Amino acid sequence: MITLHTSTGEARELHAAGFEPRPQTLDPAIVWIDMLQPNKAEDALVEGLLGISVPTREDLKDIEPSSRLYTENGAVFMTASLLCGVDRERPALTDVAFVLAQNRVVTVRYDDPRAFTLFKAALKRSPDGCGTGIGLLLRLLETITDRTAEILEHAALKLDDLSHRVFETPAGSRRRDPHYLEERLREVAAQHRLVALARDSLSSLDRLLTFLYTVPDTQAETEMKELSRTLSRDVQTLSEHATFISGNIAFLLDASLGLINVEQNAIIKIFSIASVVFLPPTLVASLYGMNFRFMPELDWTFGYPFAILLMIVSAIIPYLFFRWKGWL
Repeated sequence: MITLHTSTGEARELHAAGFEPRPQTLDPAIVWIDMLQPNKAEDALVEGLLGISVPTREDLKDIEPSSRLYTENGAVFMTASLLCGVDRERPALTDVAFVLAQNRVVTVRYDDPRAFTLFKAALKRSPDGCGTGIGLLLRLLETITDRTAEILEHAALKLDDLSHRVFETPAGSRRRDPHYLEERLREVAAQHRLVALARDSLSSLDRLLTFLYTVPDTQAETEMKELSRTLSRDVQTLSEHATFISGNIAFLLDASLGLINVEQNAIIKIFSIASVVFLPPTLVASLYGMNFRFMPELDWTFGYPFAILLMIVSAIIPYLFFRWKGWL
């Protein structure tokens, strides 16, 4: 699908096949051509209109910097990895191509990051500064950066809540569910994956902005240079913040595993102490279970109750001793 956008936010779809005749030229007011999951016919249509080679899905997957950031026939080609699927709890990275050609921006994407939806809504409200291709591209990158910052902020808040739940003390003497910490570990792992993806995305954005700063269209306007430099600083700051969050995740992960070990050791401790507590009664029972011919208590009326009482006392004394020593 191809969507044409003007600087005022007006949008209309452009069809590569159908009853409408194919346009030979573009309206000068069009500054953004958004291609979402384009097919070969749509690629050929845009290539014919702008005289550029539209990156394919295979081209976007190339990780070589020379294949992601380059200039060809006066057009600037840039590819960045953006976060998507965060709202659906299935975060992933999707590669998006940004092409700056003939004072227009062409975006080629095979997924729908939320930043694009936010930018389209904002474009209608504040068209200032988006009358040129480079201006619109930088504003779009600004929206993408703000969206990434929002994702990191949400991740930090969720990790803070997770930290409280991991270290909270159960009410009274009630023990936590055996699988409680395991569920928290899964949540920590999900946040770790999200932050790791955000760091990868910010890294690709940093490379893109560094390259974009050297583009003649950026250098031609002081405002665009300053905006590009500001965005680059914002991305670097967010990368440092993502690194800080990753450190907190590592601590929370280690703490959760440590608490699991503590609870497991407490269970083993109970079994160990129980076995020690029952050793004296076992000794008494073994003694009176011997088949000796002469045993005074065998002919004693209270011999049996005495043996039972002796076993109970021999179990209580070690228990009280362990409580006094603080081992229980």
